[in-house]
Amino acid sequence: MEFLVASAIGVLTAAGVYMVLRLRTFPVIMGMSLLTYAVNVFLFASGRLTIGAPPILMKGVESYTDPLPQALVLTAIVISFGMTAVVVMIALGAYLGADDDYVNDPPEVGAETGEDPR
Repeated sequence: MEFLVASAIGVLTAAGVYMVLRLRTFPVIMGMSLLTYAVNVFLFASGRLTIGAPPILMKGVESYTDPLPQALVLTAIVISFGMTAVVVMIALGAYLGADDDYVNDPPEVGAETGEDPR
């Protein structure tokens, strides 16, 4: 089970980094989402994968599940959703302002010689 979770984290991280390095806006946003999913799975798995154990210690219970990673993941999901909405709005504004969705700006004409392009 640990190998499967570690492999999933690795694949999500690799795909996220690959998509963040693209030049278009939408793949960058999707790559950031994949990276946040990888971090969420990592945080969730850091609390030990325990099945059927209660989240708090009560009478008669020998072991329990740590609730802190679950709370951290829930908080991270809310924050990543909000940040994705902000980044989508910034990307939409940039696309509508420039009629282009490339992440980097193309070099201006005459920039290498120091001439004014106007």
